[in-house]
Amino acid sequence: MSAAFEALLQRCWWQPRPGLLAWALWPLSLIYRALWALHRRHAPVPPALPVPVLVVGNHVVGGAGKTPTVIALVQALQARGLRPGVISRGHGRQGSAPVAVHEGASAGEVGDEPLLIQRRCQVPVWVGRQRAAAARALCQSHPEVDVLVSDDGLQHLALPRQAEVVVFDERGAGNGLLLPAGPLREPLPARQPAWRRVLYTGGQPSTPLPGLLARRQLSLAWPLAAWWAGDATQALPLQELQGRPLLAAAGMAAPAKFFGLLAQAGLRFEPLPLPDHHPYATLPWPSGTPDVLVTEKDAVKLPPAAMGATRVWVLPLDFLVPPGLVDELLALLFPSPPSSQSPRPAPHPTERRP
Repeated sequence: MSAAFEALLQRCWWQPRPGLLAWALWPLSLIYRALWALHRRHAPVPPALPVPVLVVGNHVVGGAGKTPTVIALVQALQARGLRPGVISRGHGRQGSAPVAVHEGASAGEVGDEPLLIQRRCQVPVWVGRQRAAAARALCQSHPEVDVLVSDDGLQHLALPRQAEVVVFDERGAGNGLLLPAGPLREPLPARQPAWRRVLYTGGQPSTPLPGLLARRQLSLAWPLAAWWAGDATQALPLQELQGRPLLAAAGMAAPAKFFGLLAQAGLRFEPLPLPDHHPYATLPWPSGTPDVLVTEKDAVKLPPAAMGATRVWVLPLDFLVPPGLVDELLALLFPSPPSSQSPRPAPHPTERRP
């Protein structure tokens, strides 16, 4: 798909009502819906895993804040005394077999988002096209893990789960149509099942579904080398960058959200939107650019030694999730209070198939 056509589709998807292009693609959406229904109707109930699973995913195509939500929930589970692990497909990586994410891995080997999650949370992370196989491999390698969080996988019915969090940003469900006429991966339900919670990451509800609100924030700017070294002493408040000629690069599905947070912080910059999961095989900004701002998702693909004279600043995006959401998820994951022994997973919600 060409970049121009992809940009056209994005504009079509995120209009509040379907336009001419959406209606032209609508017959293909009917075929997609029929295949989706057939897939769900005949999907077998997957065998249980050794520990309960929390799936964080989207009803819509990318960019709603799924990975920052995974990081926030993993950190919240750690704060409650649990030992979580994370599984992911590892979008864009080479190969499909389950592999562990390790400190020296590259985005090409394991995917940029799993690298980021492992770096931020310091928990076991495994990737694999078959998420259940990755989960079993993780549990076998790390028997201390007592709960799994799946980065994406809402539509991956081969993965058992006890709880789900569906993430929406301020764009909601866009024009409300299924792929390819709209951004929906599956029809928006009239109500969510009992094991699912909705989290709005844009500060306010953006669909009719009841849910809780998360708050996103940028607070510090890390020099790239310091970020790689984990040296927080060199991180600066964003205000320290005011008045500089800045370029902001973002290889993500919705770069405008990153640019909006920078503007709210009072920074003046030239935006450089890049495709989601941009590989950074070459630097996309002009040689001699003095200061560049990037997300952590970009930073995992930027070796400090290759930046030349450009100062690259990494701006971690933090999500603040309501404590009430964590309480509700724990009740779903562990129907009885966790004990010193490994918790027993709740039954798989077999009624999830129509």
